[in-house]
Formats: sequence, C-alpha cells, structure tokens
Amino acid sequence: MVSGGKRSDMKRYANAFPLKAALVLALMLAVPGLAEAHRFWLLPSSTVLSGDGDWITVDAARSNDMFYFNHNAMGLNGLRVKTPDGGGAEPANRFTGELRSVFDLRIEQQGTYKIAVVDDGLFARYRIDGEHRRWFGTADEFATDIPDDAEELRASERINRAETFVTAGAPTREVFEPTGRGLELVPETHPNDLYAGETARFRLLVDGEPAAGVDVTVVPGGARYRDDPGTMKFVTDDEGMVELTWPHAGMYWLEAGVSDDRVSSEYAAQRRLTYVATLEVLPL
Repeated sequence: MVSGGKRSDMKRYANAFPLKAALVLALMLAVPGLAEAHRFWLLPSSTVLSGDGDWITVDAARSNDMFYFNHNAMGLNGLRVKTPDGGGAEPANRFTGELRSVFDLRIEQQGTYKIAVVDDGLFARYRIDGEHRRWFGTADEFATDIPDDAEELRASERINRAETFVTAGAPTREVFEPTGRGLELVPETHPNDLYAGETARFRLLVDGEPAAGVDVTVVPGGARYRDDPGTMKFVTDDEGMVELTWPHAGMYWLEAGVSDDRVSSEYAAQRRLTYVATLEVLPL
C-alpha cells in the first residue's frame, strides 16, 4: 500500500465506472495501443522559412483522422521548444479549447527548431469503495494522491513524445541530440529536407541505445478524403534505423511505440514509450 492518503487534486480522478465499463476498460488496456486509440499530433503552419523574425502557429490535438479536430485538445503542460543554439524558447499565446490547443512561436534564430510536447509520468488504475478509478500524474504526486485504502492498484510508467521541426534558412542538427530517456528520433536525413519520391533514413533510440525491431507507422494527411488511408508500416533494423520513401508531397504523421519493464519509478512495474512526429514532405 502506498503511504499518504491525501487527495490533493480531485481533478486527477476520473468518475466512477459502472462495472460493465470497467470490464471494457480492462480489456482495452490489456491490448497495447487500444487504451490510447486516438492519435495525438502537432501541426505547424510552416516547417521551412526563408529567414528569422517570422512567426508560426502550431495546433495540438488528438483525433481519429490525421490533422483534423474531431476528438479533443492535447494538453500543453509538457511543451518544450529547443532552439538552434541548444537553448530554449517560450511560445506565446497559448490556448486550449475543446478540440485543440494552439500556440505561437517567433522564429528568432537561423537553423532548426524542435517543438515537442512530452508527457512523462505515471498512469494508475485502482478500486476504492467498489468504484474503479483512474489517475494520471507525476511520480512525486503518486505517493500523496493515491489513497491508503486503494485496492487492485496497478501503475505503469509512460513517456509520450510528440515532435515537429521548423527550420529558418539552412538546416542545422544541434536539436537532435538525444536526452537518453524514452523513445527518441535521431534523423540521418534532416526532417526539413524531405521530398516526394526520395528515401529518408531515421534512427530510433530507447534510452539512448538503438531501438531494434520497433514497428513504425506512417500515415499521410488528408486520409478522410481517400478510400485508402495510405498507411505504411515499417520495422527498424538492428541499428534502430528505418528507411521511408515518400509517395507524394504533404504532411505525414509518424508513430512508434515500445513496451518494456525498464521503469524509473518504484511504483510502476512496466512502461509504455510512444514517439510521434509530424513531418512535411515537399514536391521535387
């Protein structure tokens, strides 16, 4: 049992589930990916700019169809912007509505920016007074937020990372230095130098090491207007590398996921790592 029975923030607790709904939830969570069926993504207004001093705006959402606002907004608590010189920048005009979040960013340096939303924390399920509850938060909050009398408590660690890239002038590579935590992309082909018909090479890392045998899904935008969504499937090689040939110009969504037991929190027995990138492919 976890020490501390304090409920510091009631918003962290979901409403009680009827028994039938709880059983459905348990089945969903038993299958990787079903619990988070709605895809999350960032969508910048521009990915390539001719110079500095320009503004871009970025949408952040979760949806069924890529780059359409038909489910709910993605939170911006984990929003981070890495600048070409290795520093950081503060986005402006943050707003979260029902279907999307949005923020603006002034591009003040030459080179490549990495824009990311990182969700790094714990997810727990438990039962109290016969009611099933769900909880999301940080490892530090876990010890105080989960009641002492929680039953059937199960916790897992998750690191969800959504990224997109914007370049002013010539592309640079400083922003691709990995943190060594979770699932990350280190591109061999610059993500702001992608063209229809050409092949790009990207490497995936788990905790800084090559992620071999990882399934990668790529979906082009505009799928709601096609009978075939155009989903492409790949698997990383022994060096964590994947090669992608772009069939046409447009915006693309890339996703990869890994589950393992290499947790960093004493409260969790397993972890789920998800990486998502929004990439723009230009016509030749």
